[in-house]
Amino acid sequence: MSNLREDGLRVFRQMLPGALPDSDDDVEFGGFAPELMEIGVENVFGRLWTREGLSRRDRSLVTLGILIALRATEEMNAHFRIARQNGLTEDELAEVIYHASGYAGFPAAATARNIAAEALGEK
Repeated sequence: MSNLREDGLRVFRQMLPGALPDSDDDVEFGGFAPELMEIGVENVFGRLWTREGLSRRDRSLVTLGILIALRATEEMNAHFRIARQNGLTEDELAEVIYHASGYAGFPAAATARNIAAEALGEK
């Protein structure tokens, strides 16, 4: 069985290059409720993002749609960058936002547009 922490850190580094130290031993999440990041690394990146059922590109599309609908602004910035790393173009990311406006509402889509512009360095 694979090590979920190692897998999660590997995937995280691949999708957000430079966000974590290169050595797994150097990755320690401090501050308040530090185990939350460990849970995310193991369960989200180590367990979900490594599954074979969808490509990383497709997972990015699904993730962005959910985050836009939830108005999860703190997570969106990183996930717009992850989506670019996973092969989505700026035109495709714009289409995600346009499409979300019909299902999640214009205010949620407008917020996502602002966050995407910042994440992609266009603001």
